[in-house]
Amino acid sequence: MRKFLKLQFIAIIIILISCTENDENAPVFPEGSTESVNLWVQDSLKRYYYWADQMPAKPDYHLPVKDFFKSLLAPQDRFSFIVNTEDSSSYPRSIRNMYGFDYTVIQQANGEVVTVIKLVLNNSPASNAGLERGMIITKINGKTVTAGNAEAITSTMKDLTVLDLTVGNWNNGTVTDEKDIKVYYGLSFEQSLLSKIFEKNGKKAGYLYIYDFPDGMTPKLSQKFAEFKAAGVQELILDLRYNYGGSVSAAAALCSLIPSGITSASPFITFKGNKNGGEVKRTFSQQIAYDPKALDFNTLRTNALGLNKVYILTSNSTASAAEIVINNLKPYMQVIQLGAVTLGKDMAGFTVEDKRKPQKIRWQMHPVIYKVFNANGVGGYNNGIPPQVSVNEYAVLPLLPLGHPDETLISSVLNGTYFKSVNQKMSAEGVKILYQSDVPPIAVGRDL
Repeated sequence: MRKFLKLQFIAIIIILISCTENDENAPVFPEGSTESVNLWVQDSLKRYYYWADQMPAKPDYHLPVKDFFKSLLAPQDRFSFIVNTEDSSSYPRSIRNMYGFDYTVIQQANGEVVTVIKLVLNNSPASNAGLERGMIITKINGKTVTAGNAEAITSTMKDLTVLDLTVGNWNNGTVTDEKDIKVYYGLSFEQSLLSKIFEKNGKKAGYLYIYDFPDGMTPKLSQKFAEFKAAGVQELILDLRYNYGGSVSAAAALCSLIPSGITSASPFITFKGNKNGGEVKRTFSQQIAYDPKALDFNTLRTNALGLNKVYILTSNSTASAAEIVINNLKPYMQVIQLGAVTLGKDMAGFTVEDKRKPQKIRWQMHPVIYKVFNANGVGGYNNGIPPQVSVNEYAVLPLLPLGHPDETLISSVLNGTYFKSVNQKMSAEGVKILYQSDVPPIAVGRDL
């Protein structure tokens, strides 16, 4: 998304320097003051922000920058944020980006509250400490996790650099083999694609778990689909349940590898902005090309499966570019979505910053700039995309590894059990999700 505005606007550097000069009524503040930075924030949002027409006419320029930015946002905006590139504490924090794992607090039918590790990133502090998907957390920093304190405990964890966890394994309704583990704050490295090939009713079904959509991933996607095609895969299961999103170009590349009947000229996406941004339409080929590292559309299509149906697994933290995959495939094929309703980030944006040399303002904004729509003009899923088939992945404990054929969501596809539950919520015998460490997420440092 960083490059899709080239034909729409003149260079951001010119805009950001000149935007205040054209407003005769703009207040004047000393350069370098908090007020002058706030004026830059206001002028930039007036030009780009999707809800610019809802911004207050007379904001308080004396507020701290972060508070001033928040005071300009529309009530319905859950995702815009601002950071000071010279202050790491100003960046949004999450358990996943600090430690490399996420967990869910559930209540079982008998009322027992259980904290389940649902995701552990490869090459992360959590995996290096020995955490695995399916483990049960009984204590965090000496405190037993309950429905009432889970959110407060998670908030506290974001201010620490080391976590003391007591974890165990789920065995026939009880937690066994408990042990204490320290997880240190640190970096998690790039996550690889996970693929499997299963037999399903005499057909080969390809399974692909995609953690996120970074720029430059198209060669890896193409290789995976080449393997699927060579193996004679006839059905596809996309696992996007923990995917926060990323590059729309990468999402478009994935979409180009799945259905039959599309061409380079087939419409893929429409971006609709404010009165300044207008409307931008992109074909598959055009959107893919906005990633300079991407393989082109025709090269990707040589490995396309040419399917008429795809299964997509989702959760409450499936967001942005991952939701675009779901919504923007629908004009071209049958999409059977299983799992939980997605997050509802039906929008796109790019980074707004001071491009002057030398740079005078160190703040960097990540505002909502566009709403996104598919080839049929369908969008507006700010409340999330509901699955055709609601499946609670916590129906059976322990959680099995991603890619395991008996894992709850995967087996619901492979065994055809989803047909029995269309338009019905699987109650999982009273299992309720009370809290999730990654909902609502913020795609830190990532643009659509």
